[in-house]
Amino acid sequence: MVTSVEGDMNYCCKVDLKPWHFWNKKGYKSFEVEGNPVEVYWDFRSAKFTSSPEPSSDFYVALVAEEEVVLLVGDYKKKAFKRTKSRPALVEAALFYKKENVFGKKSFATRAKFYDRKKEHEINVESSISGTKEPEMWISIDGIVLVQVKNLQWKFRGNQTVLVDKQPVQVFWDVYDWLFSAPGTGHGLFIFKPGTAEDSDMEGSGHGGGGESDTSTGSRYHSTKSGSWPPEFCLFLYAWKLE
Repeated sequence: MVTSVEGDMNYCCKVDLKPWHFWNKKGYKSFEVEGNPVEVYWDFRSAKFTSSPEPSSDFYVALVAEEEVVLLVGDYKKKAFKRTKSRPALVEAALFYKKENVFGKKSFATRAKFYDRKKEHEINVESSISGTKEPEMWISIDGIVLVQVKNLQWKFRGNQTVLVDKQPVQVFWDVYDWLFSAPGTGHGLFIFKPGTAEDSDMEGSGHGGGGESDTSTGSRYHSTKSGSWPPEFCLFLYAWKLE
């Protein structure tokens, strides 16, 4: 999604990674933002996948404006520059937030990068809601249980700061729908944000370089050029329980 400078207009380009063979793995699309042409190039023909639905290597998605690659995702950077015939941006974009939907019965898993942009952390959310025992929930990162919530029927919303590789990460949860809504009609929401509550207060008081995140889109990138306080990555995890 591309947002205008004033923030009053959004322009979207969606690329679906389909499971069958006969889909356009390499493509191009152009549109206008406030009268200026913007081009999107992508190539997933050699993309490799791991346990995540996102490609892990051998691909690129490039966004070009005014003959400059303003956003480049993937490791095929040279191929992207060659195909677009555009110059690299002076400032590299940083991932601002990511929204992901996961489905399961008792366990939900995903991966995310926090402080070290090269290291992925494995995140698992497990719950025990049905049965005679009191509802309970566990949140683990890299196989270590960092959050354990007992009496979940009273603590279905909350937050806690944990340490991941000796660095603070805020964890927020809201699982009201798991407990009090009809099965399959609601989701649990989990937010993982590097830093402490004090850091968030500083960012929100005018020290931040970017705007507020909007969970209606899959992900948003932010240029660090606009301020000296770079935004930290924030993961929004929507966990849907299946019966």
